[in-house]
Amino acid sequence: MADNKKRRRTEPTEEILPFKNKLKPDSTILEILKELKTSCASSSGTKTLTLDELSLPFHCREVADLSLSSVQSNIESLVLKIAHSILAGNGFAFDVPSRSSANQLYVPELDRIVLKDKSSLRPFANISTVRKTTITARIIQLIHQLCQKGIHVTKRDLFYTDVKLFQDQMQSDTVLDDVSCMLGCTRSSLNVVAAEKGVVVGRLIFSDNGDMIDCTKMGMGGKAIPPNIDRVGDMQSDALFILLVEKDAAYMRLAEDRFYNRFPCIIVTAKGQPDVSTRLFLRKMKTELKLPVLALVDSDPYGLKILSVYGCGSKNMSYDSSHLTTPDIKWLGVRPSDLDKYKIPEQCRLPMTEQDIKTGKDMLEEDFVKKNPGWVEELTLMVKTKQKAEIQALSTFGFQYLSEVYLPLKLQQQDWL
Repeated sequence: MADNKKRRRTEPTEEILPFKNKLKPDSTILEILKELKTSCASSSGTKTLTLDELSLPFHCREVADLSLSSVQSNIESLVLKIAHSILAGNGFAFDVPSRSSANQLYVPELDRIVLKDKSSLRPFANISTVRKTTITARIIQLIHQLCQKGIHVTKRDLFYTDVKLFQDQMQSDTVLDDVSCMLGCTRSSLNVVAAEKGVVVGRLIFSDNGDMIDCTKMGMGGKAIPPNIDRVGDMQSDALFILLVEKDAAYMRLAEDRFYNRFPCIIVTAKGQPDVSTRLFLRKMKTELKLPVLALVDSDPYGLKILSVYGCGSKNMSYDSSHLTTPDIKWLGVRPSDLDKYKIPEQCRLPMTEQDIKTGKDMLEEDFVKKNPGWVEELTLMVKTKQKAEIQALSTFGFQYLSEVYLPLKLQQQDWL
């Protein structure tokens, strides 16, 4: 006979969801978030310092958003200068700004990395630089064509225009950044974009090339961040904060759980390494909506490195840090101290490799880390314990532990750096 006894539903216990009993009502947490938003909005009214306003003992190089006609004019001026040099018998060379680490500096007053003004010649009549000079000339020619036609292409499109010359996309991408720096314009001003990578979901409405997009109605996949940020406008939101997530897996979990409805927020991810479009989009949201940004990254040196790229800029694109950085991003988790605090089991922690430890120690020497004592303390603990963990380590307590307990408790305790 079939067993007709009703099965009892097993309720989650404290053993299954540790610390859930510490959670206060959502209304209490919402009040905390409203205060955070108000504080952020009032501080956003403070005038931001610019590089020109600082009396630095050396000159720095910064780029600007330029119109296509301005970019075209700059290219033509550069070509005329080179032509005059050739006719004068001085040969053919590009004066290329140096983007090496030695030519970069973290400026605490701006809280971002800037590029100093050192440059070097890239002559055509030199066997060690002739190929790179040829690639530079070809990229400039292609950008000039884009200016004349007024169209956008991807970096991949650019690479496939001359595969035999470029050989590898990394080479054309690197020279593209050189050209951007030479012309004094942002990379987006060149009308060359990366393929769509970042996604956004939650309490945000914006126009994309005239079409209104409601990010609460985009499913758990969210809306792909447009590669052409200049076509994004009319941002509206009732969110209390922006949640910046390092990885796609954590983003999917929060999107499926509709975390943004329980705690009104906008969730954004670049699915790993930050791309230019996501960095520009995050800055635009922060600037226009005046919302605090809280970051959720892995508890390893690379998670903190990704966070620093959003906040202080990357060394690779330090020339454009004024447009790509988002100030005052708060490190919400997962932090090294959380591993013991939330009793993450040993089997969910990973031993750091020698390269991980070296990266952690190198980051402790960075000025942007030294500026924040909390970051120094956490990174020191990580290097000392030689343990790391991914956001998914929280799933040991249940797949929804991240959205149901960990993040709400973090917000309740205002546990961010």
